[in-house]
Amino acid sequence: MSQPSCIRVLVVDDHPVVRQGLIGMLEKAPDIVIVGQGRNGHEAIAVFQQQQPDVTLMDLRMPEMEGVQAITVICNGFPNARIIVLTTYDTDEEIYRGLRAGAKGYLLKDSEPEELLTAIRTVNRGQQYIPPNVAAKLVQRMTSPELSDREIEVLQLIGQGMSNQEISTALTISESTVKTHINRILSKLDVKDRTQAAIIALKRGIASL
Repeated sequence: MSQPSCIRVLVVDDHPVVRQGLIGMLEKAPDIVIVGQGRNGHEAIAVFQQQQPDVTLMDLRMPEMEGVQAITVICNGFPNARIIVLTTYDTDEEIYRGLRAGAKGYLLKDSEPEELLTAIRTVNRGQQYIPPNVAAKLVQRMTSPELSDREIEVLQLIGQGMSNQEISTALTISESTVKTHINRILSKLDVKDRTQAAIIALKRGIASL
């Protein structure tokens, strides 16, 4: 039987080895009890609604429903949800999206076990946990001009090497509209051409190869 003072934790990750490794490590802590686990965003939402854990560890990139979508749904239904993003990705776009969705912490999977425990205990107390290296990237992202959802879509397709005509077809918009979006993207990113825009998109995690 767990003590009332135990922190009830939900672990969500699509890789069984990672998930079980986290659970095995956390179960050794005297003040933590695992109340559920999930393999994707859908399972995360279902288990969260059933268990209403104190702290949730959420992977970002998962099949069926990714972590940011799950965080958004959970936080809309439970504004006081305490979620820590635990991921291998530290690009500023990933960090920004995770925290904007409602996560209270952001930690990389190569962090030391003690840091993970500290993050869980900190977030459980109602505080944020954002390591300095993550905070620095977040500040950089927040000081950049905001791209619209459509501009992000166009930039992602540029990153995939698509031409204006191909982007036009993919998004069902005219080529002139594509050109307008691209001009705005280049201006906001302060770059001269599509190649530089694509490189920034990859670095920030807006697009992926």
